Amino acid sequence: MKKLKRSARLADMMQYLIRRPHLLIPLTLFKERYQAAKSSISEDLQIIKETMEMSGLGELLTVPGAAGGVKYIPAVDLKQMRDWVEELRTGLEDPDRILPGGYLYMSDYLSQPQVVNQIGQIFSSQFRHAGLDYVITVETKGIPLAYATSQYLNVPFVIVRRDHRVTEGSVVSINYVSGSTKRIQTMSLARRSMKANSKVLIVDDFMKAGGTIRGMMDLLQEFEAEVAGACVFVESLATAEKLVENVYSLLRLCDVDIKNKTISMQLGSIFDDQ
Repeated sequence: MKKLKRSARLADMMQYLIRRPHLLIPLTLFKERYQAAKSSISEDLQIIKETMEMSGLGELLTVPGAAGGVKYIPAVDLKQMRDWVEELRTGLEDPDRILPGGYLYMSDYLSQPQVVNQIGQIFSSQFRHAGLDYVITVETKGIPLAYATSQYLNVPFVIVRRDHRVTEGSVVSINYVSGSTKRIQTMSLARRSMKANSKVLIVDDFMKAGGTIRGMMDLLQEFEAEVAGACVFVESLATAEKLVENVYSLLRLCDVDIKNKTISMQLGSIFDDQ
């Protein structure tokens, strides 16, 4: 790369870091990339660090030593996110979203990259220092959220299937009881998809009683994995007895009144301490 002016170098350096979250980057890489002195690079990184913190983009950590460098850790300020999530809540309370059986239509939000990426950043921010190895979800609607979350954590995401696929090789399968329907269902995970003794985060789009998340937790025991936590886009409060606890939710669904065509929602557990 040709030698850049400082303003251009700062812009390029920030983009370089943002595109490589949780990756330790040695200072020598920047020194060679921009043909600049180490002292100049250090000054640039301090400016970027202050800018990121002021803008709520996350943290820039410095690791000292010969094998050290800098690492960008994406994060969000939940107080700044509150208004954005309130807009989501208002949109989801539209009576036209009520489906037969009292279900809530959310697929349009889960197909918007800007919305999905923002949710993924919020989820990843809660576990940015957890040392995760994987993000896991069950097909199909949770896949975009899991992908976005894994992108900000810079770890692979794994999909639990509801049926076995020949292309995935041998699998581990379990039966679990759906918390909402009380039906016995099956989920499976390819043996090659995850290393043993991994630390994982579960992500899903919707939770009623938590049967699916409980099933994933049981399945992960077969891989001797540690579950660091679980995040869901919307958590229903209709079921008093939950099969899992301490789930981070972005929004809570309080009530769907089919007769009067009203939907009541509130902010999720992520905002409880804000």
